[in-house]
Amino acid sequence: MTTFEDREKGFEAKFKHDQELQFKVANRRNKLLGLWAADLLGLRGDEAEEYAKEVVASDFEEPGDEDVFNKISSDFAARNVDMSEHMVRKKMEDLMSTARDQIRDEV
Repeated sequence: MTTFEDREKGFEAKFKHDQELQFKVANRRNKLLGLWAADLLGLRGDEAEEYAKEVVASDFEEPGDEDVFNKISSDFAARNVDMSEHMVRKKMEDLMSTARDQIRDEV
């Protein structure tokens, strides 16, 4: 193999690794967000864990974070939880940092 091919394989491996980490971080963030929202919705124990799984699954409906945001917001509205769009988005942002730190500590 040439040096160019070696370098290309290295870049491909790094890209794959970075994409896997990004996926894990997003899933962790969504689980943490689901647990946070479950608490505000009055869900405890197994119900809270199940709700967190629903939030994680909602992220596969469309690209980006809007599907997760819409799930949380509509559930809050249905249960009359007073939470602004800004607060939900801020929590999503904060938990993304938390999830990133947790995943980094695991690797």
